[in-house]
Amino acid sequence: MAPQTKIEPGSARPLDGFLGGLKAGFTSVFQLVLIGTFVSIGTLAHDLGFSATWVVLSTLFIWAAPAQVIMITALGAGAAPLEVAIAVSLSAVRLLPMVVSVVPVIRSEKTRPAGLILAAHFTAVSMWIETLRLAPTRPRPERVAFANGIGTSFTATSVVATILGHYLAAVLPKALVAALLFLTPMSFMTSVTRNSRMLSDRLAFIAGLVLGPLLAYYKVGLDLLWTGLLGGTAAYLVYWFRKGMR
Repeated sequence: MAPQTKIEPGSARPLDGFLGGLKAGFTSVFQLVLIGTFVSIGTLAHDLGFSATWVVLSTLFIWAAPAQVIMITALGAGAAPLEVAIAVSLSAVRLLPMVVSVVPVIRSEKTRPAGLILAAHFTAVSMWIETLRLAPTRPRPERVAFANGIGTSFTATSVVATILGHYLAAVLPKALVAALLFLTPMSFMTSVTRNSRMLSDRLAFIAGLVLGPLLAYYKVGLDLLWTGLLGGTAAYLVYWFRKGMR
């Protein structure tokens, strides 16, 4: 995480924070990840018969590629809308810890709820990582606007990529489209590995890599949920034990 910057009183302006967030977002390496991911989302929606307007709205309102894949494939297979809504909502639970961890970093005593709600909506792997990395370098009154600037830039890129994917569906190889969907999880794994500083973080990461495929192989229900609970708890217990020994 970047070091805290000393701020002179009265020097912070939300507009500067928002413009700084836009610049940080548009120059982030995650732009490449988002382009690849949402081109594949647009292509998938086209192949399953959804219109460009429909898939763009799903990008704007859901703003999470894994949840969009669940929704598009489930609806395309004829699943009931209520079942799809429940599945998408359950997949979004994974974003709650990200929101909980980023809000204390960006909020201030004068933060308006509307700004935090928008930042919570924008919170996904890409925005979460870049905000935690860069927001501490900004004056605290600017941080919510800064986070929303990053989110706005990422959303704009995702919408354009979604439209491109929808209209390029006829010429893109299916193998390439499938491979592009793996950009988001691979970028998340790389970022977590690079930014992990504590032993518990690394243990949780390793536990997820081991338990996830193992539980999926044995067809354990709610395998992702159990992976998080078991791996995260084990990593925390190791941290707690080492702290007690010291």
